[in-house]
Amino acid sequence: MPIINLTANLVRTAVCPDGKGKVDFFDSGCKGLQLEVRAGGGKTWYLRYTNLRGRQRQLRIAGALDLSLEQARKQADRLRGRIALGEDPGKERAVLRTVPTFADFIANRYLPFVKGYKRAWCTDESLLRNHLLPRLGGLHLDEITKDDIVAIHHGRRAAGAAPGSANRLLVLLRYVFNLASKWEVAGLAKNPTSGVPLFEENNGRERYLSREEARVLYAALLQSDNEMLRYIVPMLILTGARKREVLDARWEDIDVARRLWRIPVCKTGKARHVPLSDGVLRLLESFPRFDNCPFLIPNPKTRLPYVSVYYAWDTARKAAGMPELRMHDLRHSFASFLVNAGRSLYEVQKILGHTQMRTTQRYAHLSQETLLDAADTAVQAVGVAFAPTLPSPTPPACVPLPDPR
Repeated sequence: MPIINLTANLVRTAVCPDGKGKVDFFDSGCKGLQLEVRAGGGKTWYLRYTNLRGRQRQLRIAGALDLSLEQARKQADRLRGRIALGEDPGKERAVLRTVPTFADFIANRYLPFVKGYKRAWCTDESLLRNHLLPRLGGLHLDEITKDDIVAIHHGRRAAGAAPGSANRLLVLLRYVFNLASKWEVAGLAKNPTSGVPLFEENNGRERYLSREEARVLYAALLQSDNEMLRYIVPMLILTGARKREVLDARWEDIDVARRLWRIPVCKTGKARHVPLSDGVLRLLESFPRFDNCPFLIPNPKTRLPYVSVYYAWDTARKAAGMPELRMHDLRHSFASFLVNAGRSLYEVQKILGHTQMRTTQRYAHLSQETLLDAADTAVQAVGVAFAPTLPSPTPPACVPLPDPR
């Protein structure tokens, strides 16, 4: 381990002695600078230093073909200055080597996590596979910048996708990086999605059944070839449950005594409880029962839950003159009925099983009659004090008809 005053010529001509794999030369003109010469002819600059814990470390600077002696000395001086200020360049590089690529993080951390609780994880997998992994998969998490995120978000919109479709990519990326931050993934200093705004979505649909429409729809259901549709649709309207929750419902989850329906797994992956009104209890009493069948509304032929009832539903809604009505609009209507009857948004939120109040507010439609009644409350409070006095209408003057003679 000779310590000598390195020169450019010595660096160029130094060779490894026979019988050795490598030899190290330490520069007396630059503290800690080391030239490693290997038997195969390769040469590399290193910095030998002591870290804050008093341990000796060796940090690779560059290949001798990439940096001259003078450049290697300047780089070694810069690194020693950082070390003197309390930094550890070697540790930083070790951390960088542990930062996963986006593809590795998705495969080894994200997907195994969401598969354990998220019912719609396959949607995430599809978005990742088709849109995000081709663009970001080979980048390490700390290499992904806000510009990369914006390019993907705006690129999806520019390709003709609706604002909601483009926003789904941004929301998914935000969740991925939030989890990486929460799990303290090495090397990730900040979330690159932070501050990237969503596109404004003006495509929210508001379709609610009126009482009269509900009667017309029920009449169409009674004419349906699917004899179970007359039970499925009222169950949706009277409970506000999701379609799949009703189709998969079991008798064992119905507690008539406590007037509760326990849904074991809902959209959030957790169980929730739906109160059973008098109308729902009467509806349940009318359901046909099948021997050795645990399901509430099964397919009579298979005694299993329906995979789909779309054709029967589409026929019924068209017969009722409502071709635009979706099954999920029945859930909207349930919320609308409750709010228009004066129930609080908190009550509606609990019954629908929403985790966030803003989701409930989207369903909380108020009819025009309810809004007019609310506006009239102000008039009732202040009376006619601010109402202008209008003159009594004057009957039109009588104009004599001309004498036909």
